Amino acid sequence: MADARLDSLHLPMPRRQDFRLAREGLLQARGDNTMLAERRGGHSLDGPHDTVMHEPPAVPPAEMVFWLMDRERCVYPLKVGLNTMGRSPDNDVIVKDAYTSRRHCAILVHLRDGCELHDIASKNGTYLNGSRLCRPTRLRPGDEIRVCDQRYIFLTRENADPRFLDTLARQ
Repeated sequence: MADARLDSLHLPMPRRQDFRLAREGLLQARGDNTMLAERRGGHSLDGPHDTVMHEPPAVPPAEMVFWLMDRERCVYPLKVGLNTMGRSPDNDVIVKDAYTSRRHCAILVHLRDGCELHDIASKNGTYLNGSRLCRPTRLRPGDEIRVCDQRYIFLTRENADPRFLDTLARQ
């Protein structure tokens, strides 16, 4: 397996098989353009993945098109390709919750076609706008992703208006 974040050896059967099926669906959903952009981006699989910014920037940098924001207003920029979420420290978004799976879910950012949320056979489920995710689902600005007790708002450059962000932070 080229990406250690998608390793399933730590899981017992039959959960390992469920994870592998979810992983294959996720990897097949990338498409050629997205895979090429991932390779060109030069993202290291050995270095730190956590990209948290502890304060949202007043104006998002040009390369920041999609991101998550949590209740504490920490910002997690999403890169083109695979962005994993979970308890393990090698995820792109580290979820600090004991009930979160090591590899809980992933956000796939396509090069030209938006983002989609995938549950990766997590034990306690991934929720989108209050409903348990049962299949990969396209994300829209303002969507709420819940991983156990942690909540994240999906944001895009188009809805980066500071008034909108302040409203979300108060919820």
